Amino acid sequence: MSTENEGTAVPPAPSAPPPPADAPAASAPQGAHPGAAPAAGDPYGPPAAQAHQGAGESSSAPDPSWPPPPPPATPAYGGDGAAGHGAAGQGGGGWGAGWGAAHQQPAPKNGRGRGGLVAAVLVAALVAGGLGGGLGYTLAEENDSGGSTTVSSTTSGGNVKRDPGTVAAVAAAALPSTVTIEAASSSGEGGTGTGFVFDKQGHIVTNNHVVADAVDGGNLTATFPNGKKYDAEVVGNAQGYDVAVIKLKNAPSDLKPLTLGNSDDVAVGDSTIAIGAPFGLSNTVTTGIISAKNRPVASSDGSGSKASYMSALQTDASINPGNSGGPLLDAQGNVIGINSAIQSTSNGGFGTGQAGSIGLGFAIPINQAKYVAQELIETGKPVYAKIGASVSLEDSTNGAQITEQGVGGTEPVDPGGPADKAGLKPGDVITKLDDRVIDSGPTLIGEIWTHKPGDEVTITYERGGKEHTTELTLGSRVGDS
Repeated sequence: MSTENEGTAVPPAPSAPPPPADAPAASAPQGAHPGAAPAAGDPYGPPAAQAHQGAGESSSAPDPSWPPPPPPATPAYGGDGAAGHGAAGQGGGGWGAGWGAAHQQPAPKNGRGRGGLVAAVLVAALVAGGLGGGLGYTLAEENDSGGSTTVSSTTSGGNVKRDPGTVAAVAAAALPSTVTIEAASSSGEGGTGTGFVFDKQGHIVTNNHVVADAVDGGNLTATFPNGKKYDAEVVGNAQGYDVAVIKLKNAPSDLKPLTLGNSDDVAVGDSTIAIGAPFGLSNTVTTGIISAKNRPVASSDGSGSKASYMSALQTDASINPGNSGGPLLDAQGNVIGINSAIQSTSNGGFGTGQAGSIGLGFAIPINQAKYVAQELIETGKPVYAKIGASVSLEDSTNGAQITEQGVGGTEPVDPGGPADKAGLKPGDVITKLDDRVIDSGPTLIGEIWTHKPGDEVTITYERGGKEHTTELTLGSRVGDS
């Protein structure tokens, strides 16, 4: 399974429509359907504007070609590389992207944009609210003649206590420790993503693809839900893991790190809560469940750069561009993953080219991310486990085959390396790592990277039609080069 990491520029705030008048709503023209929507738009019809409208642009009539054409077929893996590191090939079609924003937003098409879609939704909601208000006013007047039966609550919404474990309680506790990250390169290109407080020293954990533009001389800021914004710098980034750590400059003394859970204990069906800034809408909370574990995912930002690999937690919590780097929480508010990638339709939804949620989101398990983050804080560089052999990255269901030739003409099995010491040879097909089934090279890489250098693993492989097993001690590689 391969995805692309998403990027999105920070969107302008949608223009808010004027509040409804105090007077009762005027009656509908004679002959109009009593439930007809106002002229501002039909909230139940097709979208009146598409998802990338720029600031100041007005929405337009629905596209006559609605609904959009079906997406093309999903591309397969491509590229080549060593088991310790590999490059993802490029395919046409629609693996959608991770959550964040590492790239310049493309120009809006046909004058339709994200702001327009948001504005259209807000207008529909306000108009519906205005109509309801008018009806309520009329009914209240009629009821007054016979005595009102209205019953009011004794407490306001702000006074209601949310029990621990409810989504509202988890969100209230976690939001103050979640930040919206804006990253830009020295040329001004960049976008927005999410991160969360890792420790009291001001370290924030996020995705590598969120901050990649700001690594070399760019600009980086982190904004808390209370509106306080801090300049930040990249402490370290791991492209292969898609994890990065930034540090706030002049960090406040009252930071509250989020509690880290145990991603190994997560079960399919467990409740999940995601926090992020989808399409620039900061501090957005969505919910879902863990829909699968150990999902092999290879993701890239679509620029042709090397891929990231993970054995991911899959969730149906709604995640969109801008959620990248944000926390995936369990029902107790513990971080169990870092939202990183999604599968999406190739046209990005509404024909805009920008991927959106279809309920297939992928998060880096927090046990792996914690180890990577600690290494980055201590040394500034990532450390990867490796087997010391090159494997094919072609899409397959039969296993990860050790190639006959290594990258750049090197040996496919490092002389004296872990694979060599374990007796592995070119042409061997690795089918299991411990009890985890290996169906391809990317799956093997993602599974290796859930371990630490020095871990002992059992490799099951096929050679000449026969199955063999061998013990292997994982080696290490420092850095992304």
